Amino acid sequence: MTTETGTSIVDKVKLTLAIALVGAGIWAYYWLSESALVLRLLAVVAGIAAGAAVAWLSEPGRQFMIFALESWAEVKKVVWPTRKETIQTTAAVFAFVIAMAVFLWITDKILEWGVYDLLLKRT
Repeated sequence: MTTETGTSIVDKVKLTLAIALVGAGIWAYYWLSESALVLRLLAVVAGIAAGAAVAWLSEPGRQFMIFALESWAEVKKVVWPTRKETIQTTAAVFAFVIAMAVFLWITDKILEWGVYDLLLKRT
């Protein structure tokens, strides 16, 4: 039996359980406040891992895994810029930021002069 969104009640229960497991891991982190930090972090990691395992068993979890694998394949197809291109683009951005800062400073000073010296006759 599925709902209007196409997610079955069993899948909703699995996802709710997954969220509860992650919450339990976070709760254990604070409950074990007197324990060693490694044990506390292990509780959080265990909660996240258990939640991910339960979520993966649901249909939305399987769909997400397929989406993630397809996305990873697409990322591998990306042609990343070379170091030289990256440095040139970064330099252009910095130059633009400096030019805009100078422009805005000059505009601010002109407006300040116009308002205070001309309109308000500041001495």
